Amino acid sequence: MTRTHARPPTPGRLTAALGAAALVVTALATTVPSAEAVPTSATTLVVNANQTLRSVTHVASGSLYGLADASTPADSLVTALKPHTFVQMAPGGSQLPNGASKPGGDALVVAAKAARAGSKVVVRMPDWYPNFPYQWVSWSDWLSAVDKQVASVQSSGATNISAYEIWNEPDWTWDTANAGAFNAGWARTYKQIRTKDTTTPIQGPSDASWNQSRMSTFLTDAKASGTVPDIIAWHELSGSQDIAAHVSAYRALESSLGISPRPISIEEYGTPSEMGNSGALIPYVAKFERTGVQDAELAFWNHYGTLGDTLTDTGGSPNGSYWTYKWYGDMSGNMIVTTPPAQTGIDGFASRNGAGNQISVVAGGCTGSCAVTVNGLSSLSAFGSTVHVKVEYSPHTGRTTASPGPITISDADYTVSGGSITVPVTMNASDGYRVIVTPSGTSTSLAGRYQITNRNSSLALGTLNTGTAQGTSVVQATSSTGTDQNWTLVAAGSGLYKIVNQKSGLVLGINNMSTADGGTALIWGDNGTADHLWQLIPARDGYYKIANYNSGLLLGVQDMSTSSGAQVLQWTDNGTWDHLWRLTAR
Repeated sequence: MTRTHARPPTPGRLTAALGAAALVVTALATTVPSAEAVPTSATTLVVNANQTLRSVTHVASGSLYGLADASTPADSLVTALKPHTFVQMAPGGSQLPNGASKPGGDALVVAAKAARAGSKVVVRMPDWYPNFPYQWVSWSDWLSAVDKQVASVQSSGATNISAYEIWNEPDWTWDTANAGAFNAGWARTYKQIRTKDTTTPIQGPSDASWNQSRMSTFLTDAKASGTVPDIIAWHELSGSQDIAAHVSAYRALESSLGISPRPISIEEYGTPSEMGNSGALIPYVAKFERTGVQDAELAFWNHYGTLGDTLTDTGGSPNGSYWTYKWYGDMSGNMIVTTPPAQTGIDGFASRNGAGNQISVVAGGCTGSCAVTVNGLSSLSAFGSTVHVKVEYSPHTGRTTASPGPITISDADYTVSGGSITVPVTMNASDGYRVIVTPSGTSTSLAGRYQITNRNSSLALGTLNTGTAQGTSVVQATSSTGTDQNWTLVAAGSGLYKIVNQKSGLVLGINNMSTADGGTALIWGDNGTADHLWQLIPARDGYYKIANYNSGLLLGVQDMSTSSGAQVLQWTDNGTWDHLWRLTAR
């Protein structure tokens, strides 16, 4: 996509607030700014490593129609996610969703595949019918269909059928004119099932969204008729921001009606645009874990057998979001407490393994300079005064584009202070990120001297007219052997670097410490400011994104220019090639 920048101001001196001392400072500082300064608490996820939330059960890793048939997807792809529950087609059903040419995902056909992954299956009973919204036939026809499904389940020998879902989204698909009131229909169907099967749980009402009034009336009527669901279910298809409020409202309603606590199932979650988008889906998982739902399933907006659109299509390959859910599947032991700064923005979920020597955090939904703070390390016997931190990310590829897997951003040791560490992570809102904390590990570093070349222009990072004065603009220029094009990456701790110009001895920074798009790059004496710190984020094919720690923006080129002498500046990560740089050792 073509991008334009406003013409930046002429590079000048940094603000007077930096003080006269800035003019003479040239030594390389090795300390990292405090997390209280950059990033702000509004972009920091807090993890309490010593506070257990509950056992790891991968509650949100399942999906609606995530399995197509007995062989699709491959068992290896399914098992890696450790899906908790699948909601699947009625046995013998004829539903043709989303333009499908034939029914798929029959609950009993896929039950064995689900069992091999340690997963349960919910029978979606109304998908016996071919149309959606459902076309009501008659009560005799419906109860006959119910009887056939129950008989099929009982004769199948399947031991992982977790529930019957009586109806799907009755708040808009129930035909009141022909079938009568839904609550009465619920009771009638519930009792019919119980005449044939007295043990398999029944879940509902499975409304398309949380509605306090509808739920109150439904539960009141169900209590009166003796047909309260064993599992309470509804869908979250409008964003993750209100999940906690909805669960809390249900629990209060349940208590007020004198109904014993029920497990909660969120049978569908995620909007169409969020499918395959790690950054959008991670907050859902975090909130489901935090609120204690029993299970939650990724929505079905496209095709059978894509594990909730974490695969590119039926029989397809993993996309970027698959690897985020694979990280979730890798978790073991106990989920631990995470606290986001708000209902939207950065969020994440975390675990501590059974041995107590690994903290795994999956985070996303943040843009720019973000962070994960891990507290409580000093109370865990496995961790000492220094810990090892691996940071990796799964780039967003889009729902239908395959991803070869995650990329490591940094592998570094951190000093524990007050039982805590803060890990800076420059994030893209659509990507997924994982932070793994262990007692020790092998650190890697990019420290060294390089020529830094732009992918879009093939020109090298240098200074205007090979200048060495403080405040000189940083530009791209035709590659040469000049030392103004030599830059030394100096490790500054926490996976960050200072980028030092060999010819001048000055560091790469941003004019006036700007945090805005278009802030121009220059060289300046090292005075310890956060704009002199950079995170190098590996992309594919050997290139890097160079992100400013102060702003969270990426090093790029004015107007995506391919001309020698074009100004280098910072800009939002929008996927353009001028944001990619190759490091060549010098």
